[in-house]
Amino acid sequence: MAALNRSTLRRLQNLPQIPSVWEGDRRPLSNADSHMMLEDDDDPEAGGECILWVDGSEGIVRAMDMVGPDAGPEAIVRALLRAMEHPQSPAPAVRPQKIVVKNREIQFYLRGILQDLGISIDYVPELPLIDEIFRGMEEVAVNRPPELPPEYAEVLMEKAAQIWHDAPWRTLSEHQIISIEINQWDVASLYVSVLGQGRMDYGVLLYRSLESLKRFRERVVNDDSFEDLEQAFLGQDCLFLTFESAGELDEDDDDEIDLADLPPSEIEPNFGNLHPLEGLRSILYEEEALTMLVALEAFHRFFHNGRRKLAADTFPALNSRYRIPVPQSDGEIQQVSVKVSTMPEVSDELLQMLGDDDDDEDDEFEMPRLRDDLVPQNSFLSLGVVPWETVDFLRGSVQFHEGAEVDINTAGDGLPVVMIQTSNPKAKTMIQDLKEAGGVKAICFNPGEDPFQDEQYDLGILQTKNGELYLFGEFNENDPVHQEARKKWERRCKSTNGWCGLVIAKGLMGASRGQPQFKDMVALFEVRWVSPKDLGIGPLQLMPMF
Repeated sequence: MAALNRSTLRRLQNLPQIPSVWEGDRRPLSNADSHMMLEDDDDPEAGGECILWVDGSEGIVRAMDMVGPDAGPEAIVRALLRAMEHPQSPAPAVRPQKIVVKNREIQFYLRGILQDLGISIDYVPELPLIDEIFRGMEEVAVNRPPELPPEYAEVLMEKAAQIWHDAPWRTLSEHQIISIEINQWDVASLYVSVLGQGRMDYGVLLYRSLESLKRFRERVVNDDSFEDLEQAFLGQDCLFLTFESAGELDEDDDDEIDLADLPPSEIEPNFGNLHPLEGLRSILYEEEALTMLVALEAFHRFFHNGRRKLAADTFPALNSRYRIPVPQSDGEIQQVSVKVSTMPEVSDELLQMLGDDDDDEDDEFEMPRLRDDLVPQNSFLSLGVVPWETVDFLRGSVQFHEGAEVDINTAGDGLPVVMIQTSNPKAKTMIQDLKEAGGVKAICFNPGEDPFQDEQYDLGILQTKNGELYLFGEFNENDPVHQEARKKWERRCKSTNGWCGLVIAKGLMGASRGQPQFKDMVALFEVRWVSPKDLGIGPLQLMPMF
């Protein structure tokens, strides 16, 4: 059995001991819940276990950890030490007078480890607070609706595979609109816009109105700021089918991965809904699923039959009628009559909107200046994640907090952050510089190279709200540690719909170097994660100084 270091024991013995009873336990979660909460979710089938330490006297969670099922008993001790010294709830560092557990092995193990700390370790048959917390977790998992109605999931996946095989983005541009007249489920017509000719995002958007489609395209052309574009995105009224890579791929740089080059087995379809009052929802309910089923089949037939005509230099006027079979809950088949038509006039109107940007082509040659005078030299930089409970705590405890303009989607295991640790005086200077610049607007990673050393870099860039770009870090692209950290960081950013954080911490020369504690974190900026294209930059080269 491992034992605590004498220095650790002395540190824990110096903590105030309060007359409180803590509950502790370790329990398995369902695969769905553990997949969302595990730090390393590369193997969602492996499941996971949750470790909880709860102050029964105060009714607060002091520590929560997700571990793999093979983690040893040391994991529950690590969580307990953190619960005492660095609780995730806003509570002081203390020792409890008593701990209760419902597992004899855990009881005996803790007695051996904690015997010099004056903590009573008792066995009880029930843990009321922890039981209630786990019941809540199970209820959330049970009541979470499926992404697709079970009775239509298989056929929708088949329709998605048809669209991927058709690859309409090889023929149609985003502005070439096709209408599908359905007149079912309170939907008159849908207006299809195909994504993919830019070889970035692949899919089809099915707008419920032409007004929504035109309004979005107009705002994309005219709005300059990322915030405006985000509001335009959320203001769309459409159903959507998009595609992404399935499984683990090297996604460090989206520009290097083209989904069209992957085999169909590595493509995963995603269905969802966008509405100005609902925002983004990755769940389809029954009527939406039926609408999507009919629309995708009608679009597939129309595109398959008219592919050659649609590939002409001019967008032709075409229309066809189809009867689409729709399975019913009682086993019967309903025939839905639809009319599919191209919309050349609307497409010309949208193309003219895009053409307004031609006068700005010269702006592409005005590369923004990249400054390197914000982050102090020898600062410690890292990419990581801050659990949501910790984010809430930091918002009220740091010296300076810049919040997001919207409620961040608290999906995944926490907020992805860039951590910059420096000395206390330099941290204050850095915060003041960012405040004078209006705050932080965005974080971006951009490729860079040193042609003289033949080295490739991943450049971390901050954009402040006054438009300045600052280099905060240079990471070697060939470093496997950075590649893995970057891949996880971006995956988490996608879970939060593009939100991340910048944390500035002090204590560079102290014991917490590289692992700043809560007391060391002095600023939290909640910002957008953007692409180099959003910032108007491309690959950068180190230039010689003469």
